[in-house]
Order: sequence, then C-alpha cells, then structure tokens
Amino acid sequence: MEPAMHPSSIKATMEPAMHPSSIKALWADALFASALQRGDRPTAGQARQAVAAAVGVFGPRGCAERVAQEFGDHPESAVTRMRWARAMAAQAMVAPGNGGPDRPGEYLMPVHAHR
Repeated sequence: MEPAMHPSSIKATMEPAMHPSSIKALWADALFASALQRGDRPTAGQARQAVAAAVGVFGPRGCAERVAQEFGDHPESAVTRMRWARAMAAQAMVAPGNGGPDRPGEYLMPVHAHR
C-alpha cells in the first residue's frame, strides 16, 4: 500500500490553456486598441509589435474594455476598425513557416498575455 500524498505536496504542472478562438479575439482586441492604423498599411511584423505593446500597456481586459467603449461611442467606425483588426490579426498571428489555422498550437502569443 502506497502512502497517501498530502495535498500541499502536489504541484500543478500545467498552465491554463487558451483556446485558439480566445487567442484570435485577444489579438484582434489588441490591434483594435493599438495606435496602428489601417491606412498605414502595416506589415505582419508591425502588427505583432502593436499587439505586444497594447497588451503590455492595457492588458487583455483593458484591450477588450477599449473595444467595448468604442463600440458604445462610435459603433459605425468601430465595426470597420474591428473588421480590419480581425483580418490583420489573422495574418500576423502565424509565425512565418509555422503552418496556419490547421495548427493552432503554433500561434504566437503576445507578450504579457497572461496578466
């Protein structure tokens, strides 16, 4: 018979997982909240930097709050910006040569995503 383990001696070995759709939403919200503009025709690299900066400054919740505020204040322009943010996030999320949506485990996570 094996000795019983005390609950305090058991250590968690896994971090909570984020679902790929949650990651996509976080990236879109961060781009929406960032200073990056569609008219600047940003590259995927610039979008990744903008996501990391927005998440670093506002955190994931703060990005979502900024999206909600903008949809409340200016719904027409917010719809257009979110369409752009979602499309740009989809391009920027996947590292070059890492596959794509069929391999969601390889999406890049923005810096400070676990606030």
